[in-house]
Amino acid sequence: MNLLERNSGLEEQDWRDDIRDGQEELESDTSSEQGLGEEYGSADSGQEEEPEQETDGREHGVSALLQKPYMTAVLLGVIVLLLFCIIVMLFLMNSQSETSQKDSVAELNQSITEYAQEQKQQDMTDTASDAVVATFSGDEEASGEEDTEDVEEEILAEDDDKTAIVVDVEDESDVSYTKEYILNEALPYFADNNQDAIWDLVHLKRYVKLSEELEDTDSYYYQGEVDSEGNPDGEGLAIYEQNSYYYGEWSHGVRSGQGAWYRFYINQKNKQNAMGKYMAHSYSGTWEDNLPNGQGAEHYEVDISKLPAHDRILQNVVGNFTDGLYDGEMYANTVDYTGNVEEWNGVAVKGVFNLWRDMSAIGECSVWQKKDDSSVCMDIDKSENKNQGIRELLK
Repeated sequence: MNLLERNSGLEEQDWRDDIRDGQEELESDTSSEQGLGEEYGSADSGQEEEPEQETDGREHGVSALLQKPYMTAVLLGVIVLLLFCIIVMLFLMNSQSETSQKDSVAELNQSITEYAQEQKQQDMTDTASDAVVATFSGDEEASGEEDTEDVEEEILAEDDDKTAIVVDVEDESDVSYTKEYILNEALPYFADNNQDAIWDLVHLKRYVKLSEELEDTDSYYYQGEVDSEGNPDGEGLAIYEQNSYYYGEWSHGVRSGQGAWYRFYINQKNKQNAMGKYMAHSYSGTWEDNLPNGQGAEHYEVDISKLPAHDRILQNVVGNFTDGLYDGEMYANTVDYTGNVEEWNGVAVKGVFNLWRDMSAIGECSVWQKKDDSSVCMDIDKSENKNQGIRELLK
């Protein structure tokens, strides 16, 4: 080996020795720092290395756990359980909402019902003191003291049992069904000309019974406006015998002005209602001295199911009336068993018709002529051609 190679080898050896010495010094320094860190509780070195080790271990543990074959079933079970819990919560919330709404509706209905009952009680209190009973002759029930006692009985009965009036309509013996109560109950329906409600009311037992109390008398029960002497004056409602009613204008105890009269054939079958063919009879128009006087309309409520085939019956008569009698040009219509309506013309003078043709030989005469065919007439018995009008009002 020559000198150059030896020097190179020495230099290489020196280089390696230097690196080795440097590594040993570095390791020595590091060991010293670790020792100092442990001695003085260095937080930096410990906190930097431990989380990395824990994170690596945790990630490795979770990965291993997820790779277990039964974990899929567990996860699916957890998902199903969560979905079930959500559905149950939604159902409970919906139920609570519906319950709250029902409670609110129930409270509202109760409030409305209580308000209506209070208003009805107030109306009865306000109007009962105005109720009077007017008569053509003496009537003991017209006294003010007796009326006051009846009103007090009615109000007490309503307070004790409000449902008896509304629900148990068949219990017509209820003490609250005084004449004042019935008149006050019916008055607004007659004032509004509510025919359906009027029909229903007058067929109740309490109305029939009240009308029966007036049988064979010249008296009537009245509710409405009165003059200084207590006689009907203004507008009011009267109940008469035989299920008859009048609502309209009065003048010092006499029907005068515009008004409507009704009679209902309840459980009747006689000549007046054509043996059951007529169910009701009414007149609406001008009145004077207690009778139809002036322009008006007469109407019959007809049960066409009781009409024979090819038979027709009078339904309406419109025209002028004098003391309840047909007087002047009259217009009428008839209805048959199929419901077909036909129109007729007639002329009368105070209840006596001018004849379109005279058939004295057979005792008949033609009083109505068909509007669209003058060759067709409607006949009556010749002896009946007098007092033609609203005979039930003529006494």
